[in-house]
Amino acid sequence: MTVLDRRAARVLLIDAADRVLLLRGSDPARPGLRWWFTPGGGLEAGEGSPAGAARELFEETGLRVDPAELGAPVWRQVAHFEYDRRRYRQDQDFYLLRVPSWRVDTAGFDPEERRTIDQHRWWSADEIEDSDELIYPEELPDLVREATRC
Repeated sequence: MTVLDRRAARVLLIDAADRVLLLRGSDPARPGLRWWFTPGGGLEAGEGSPAGAARELFEETGLRVDPAELGAPVWRQVAHFEYDRRRYRQDQDFYLLRVPSWRVDTAGFDPEERRTIDQHRWWSADEIEDSDELIYPEELPDLVREATRC
């Protein structure tokens, strides 16, 4: 099976209670498999990482930010995964954005997101650590704790 390389940008959106927003998604090729993840996704052709993170954040949560507000990535990761019968190698940047609170608006979901994302929730680092759910990235509790120390 061919591995598709792609760049992505994600946002650690953290509220005043030091909780991070996660979305719950599924794989159309593997019904019943669900996992939680940060807002974000693949970059469009010619799109920079901060611009992609801001675009994805707006599409998935309704929160519009200037890419410059995101600053530099706080973490980078190369993720290997399968989705919809395809293998990916995804080089992704994570940006930190603190908000007092935010009411998620999913009106900007594309058709694929409408089909595969069914929930969103704010999580504390302890809740993530104590959960039996699949939550990505696995380092997320430490990333949230680090971000909330600032």
